[in-house]
Parts: sequence; structure tokens; C-alpha cells
Amino acid sequence: MADDGGASAEAVTARFAAPIEDALARHLPAPEPERFDLSPKLAEALRYAALGGGKRLRPTIACATCVSLGGQLEAAVDPAAAIEYVHAYSLVHDDLPAMDDDDLRRGRPSCHIAFDEATAVLVGDGLQTLAFEVLADAPGLPEATRLRMVRLLADAAGWRGMVGGQACDMDATGAPPLSLTRLQRMHAAKTGRLFRVAVQFGALSALPDIDDRRFRHLTTFGERLGLAFQIVDDVLDVTQSSDQLGKPAGSDAALGKNTYPALVGLDRARSLAHDTLSEALRILEGLGLRHGPLDALARATVERVR
Repeated sequence: MADDGGASAEAVTARFAAPIEDALARHLPAPEPERFDLSPKLAEALRYAALGGGKRLRPTIACATCVSLGGQLEAAVDPAAAIEYVHAYSLVHDDLPAMDDDDLRRGRPSCHIAFDEATAVLVGDGLQTLAFEVLADAPGLPEATRLRMVRLLADAAGWRGMVGGQACDMDATGAPPLSLTRLQRMHAAKTGRLFRVAVQFGALSALPDIDDRRFRHLTTFGERLGLAFQIVDDVLDVTQSSDQLGKPAGSDAALGKNTYPALVGLDRARSLAHDTLSEALRILEGLGLRHGPLDALARATVERVR
């Protein structure tokens, strides 16, 4: 039976926090240097990057989708961890001097500051490859489902998705402003694709043979949620402090990045976030999933800008 009970976003996050953290830690090198003799520094840096806090929103969405569809949480936690490894690797690489050159992440020194640039590059490489290892070995899922997940994550994280979106972001930085349509396409790839795959993984963990119609609607919900998250992130970069964000505030404007507030203004950006949330909630309504964990997470994503 699907989990349709109402819950706050805080309660949803708390429900899945321990299983997600356990899964993330379980696949990383042990913290004892003597148990990882190739490079104790790399082992420490991998744990620093992957276990150093953060909202865990993407793995939480995967777990919430799974239980909302009547699945067992145990089937979703390893796929959820795989998504978070990819997200963590992307943050490590984004912070490098060759990318956004940020010294602060999640309220702590960025990986290349805490260690060094070469180690940070290798941490990103290691987390990305670990994600696919974890998916390939995920327990409780049919082999065909695990293979499908590998393909979905590769597509979401690769040149069609997150990597391509990051390249577009770098190409457009300091250049003439993108159109709103182009900006949305960029963020759909850079940010939205990992949200989409989080929902897809949750659906496949619960229902490996899910029908195409429901899977398509859930996929669109994930895309809408990812876009809303990015719009809100752009707004918060303008309106909150570095202490509140856990990363340098105002860095988008300082770098000349294309953002929603820069293109359409703060008020219009807030309106776009709420309009996008409404689209996502209508999809949940059609699927019979309103007032459950996914509803709570979606609302909390946008309510950060109130």
C-alpha cells in the first residue's frame, strides 16, 4: 500500500536520514588509514566530500518516491546513495579554481582547500565511478532494473545532462545574457536531470515493472522539481548571507553567471518558482500522491524563498 500520509518536509527528511547516511558511509573507504593502504589521504578526502553534511535532498526524493509508491525503503537506499555520490563529485569539481573557484562548501573549506587540487580532482573521479559500482551491485533489485538505472544515471550525469549543463554555464559566463528558454534548458540539464533521476530511481525501486504512463508523469514531476530548486537557489544566492548558504553568497553575480534574478528580476524569479511548483503538484495530484512525502519535499523546496 502506498504511503500517502501527510508529513512535514522535516519529518520526511528525518525518516530517511539515517538509512541514507549509513548507505553513503558503507561504500566509502574505512576511516582507519591502515585499512586503505593505497592513499590514506584520498580515503579521508572521499569521506570529507561525501559525508560532510548537505541537505541530502536528491537521495531523500528517491527514498520518498519509493515508499510513496508502496515500495520497501531498503530497495531504494543504495540507488539513492549513488545519486548523492554523483552530486557530491559535481560539487567538488564545481568548486575547483578552473570552474567556480569557491573556497567554501557546506559551511566548510571546499575539498581542494582542505586537501589540494589534485586530490579534489581524484575525489570527484572516485565518487563518480563509485556511484556506478553501487548501482551495479544494488541488492533487492532485478538485474534488468539495475542496468536500466545505470543507463539513466549515465545519461543524467553525462554530456546530455549535468556535464553538458555545466559546460553551457561556463560558456555563457560573462557573455551576453541567455534567453529565458535557453536558461531553462541549461538548468534542466545541469540541475534538473539529477532530480529527475532521483524520482525515477525511487519509482523503479518500488515498481521495477512500472507502467510507462506513470513513469513518464513521475519523470516530469522530477524535472519540474529540479527547475524550481534551481530558481530558488539563484534567488537565495542574492538574498542570503554566506553563513546562511554555507557557501559564498553573491558568487553568481560576481562571476557574471546567467541566473533567473539577473534575467527577470527577483520578484519574477520568485513567481516562476511558485508557478513551477504548482505544475509539479498538479502532476502529483493526477498520480494520487498529494499530501504525502513528495508533496512535502516539493513545497519545502520553494518555500525557502518566502
